[in-house]
Amino acid sequence: MFSPMCLRFPWLSPPFISPSTSRSVVLRSLLTGHKFRQLFSSRRRIKFSQGSIKFLQTSCRISVPGVPVRESQPPSNFLKDKKVVPQADPPSAEDVNHLYQLIDQSTKLVVLTGAGISTECGIPDYRSPNGAYSSGFKPITHQEFVRSIRARRRYWARSYAGWRQFTAAQPGAAHVALASLEQAGRINFMITQNVDRLHHRAGSNPLELHGTVYSVICLDCGFSFCRNLFQDEVKALNPKWAAAIESLDYGNAGSDKSFGMKQRPDGDIEIDEKFWEEDFHIPTCHKCNGVLKPDVVFFGDNVPKERADKAMEVARECDAFLVLGSSVMTMSAFRLVRAAHEAGASTAIVNIDFAKSAQHRLS
Repeated sequence: MFSPMCLRFPWLSPPFISPSTSRSVVLRSLLTGHKFRQLFSSRRRIKFSQGSIKFLQTSCRISVPGVPVRESQPPSNFLKDKKVVPQADPPSAEDVNHLYQLIDQSTKLVVLTGAGISTECGIPDYRSPNGAYSSGFKPITHQEFVRSIRARRRYWARSYAGWRQFTAAQPGAAHVALASLEQAGRINFMITQNVDRLHHRAGSNPLELHGTVYSVICLDCGFSFCRNLFQDEVKALNPKWAAAIESLDYGNAGSDKSFGMKQRPDGDIEIDEKFWEEDFHIPTCHKCNGVLKPDVVFFGDNVPKERADKAMEVARECDAFLVLGSSVMTMSAFRLVRAAHEAGASTAIVNIDFAKSAQHRLS
């Protein structure tokens, strides 16, 4: 079974699922609880069989019965703005029922998550109407980063400026629910395309298919170290520039100290060239003085072989493959869905965007 669907939840208290809780109870609690807020869905194909394809376009914002929604102020004013959360139409009970049947009947469930599950946390996705691509944003490519000092200067300046805002994001209820399912033994393996580490903060330990912005790596010798240390080094090399950036108002676009910055899915923000083009110095490798980059897979680069092989192994061995918040437009994600489908696994995609290309390529 194969379906596209993207779940978004309000804040939840930490783990509420015990190892003895059945999958059907878990899904009913998550998706049909009596306190549920909005369920969104459309475009349904309701036929199920082993190895078949089911697409389900949905997005839901719900709370779990007995678990209070956190109404306290978010830890960052950045998180107050929910404009990055796409809108969608309500799902049918039939679609929701198919989803929990998929999970209830699986014994080797693999979950792949994408940017869609972090929009509720204030981090935009790429391809939704409110996503990064909608404003004409073009992410840096691996080739650009390697070849151009100007491109590296632009990237690191924007990434430094966005770091405080990006790391203020807290795990959403989808992250918490997945961590609870994982800890209860309901999920056999989790893979994420996201680089934000929100799964880790919720208690999961997914395979990070595209790496993480929380580490920095040398392109020459492979030495890696903590991103926070890199931030300190940028500040030390550019004290006046860093002070100017840190004085800006992240939360109020109308502030005299704001320059209308827009957060991007990988943590960087839009800033004017005057903030980085002249006299911006980039730290180099501690060991070999080489070029440093975030430990992420940029567009145009390949997922490291060991990581790609592990993801492919679990995709081929699972009996159910669930995609949450990804349009699976990138080959690194699509090839996993295809492998699971070809191996006979029931497969579902939960996403607002109807994954037409995936449907066409798998049909």
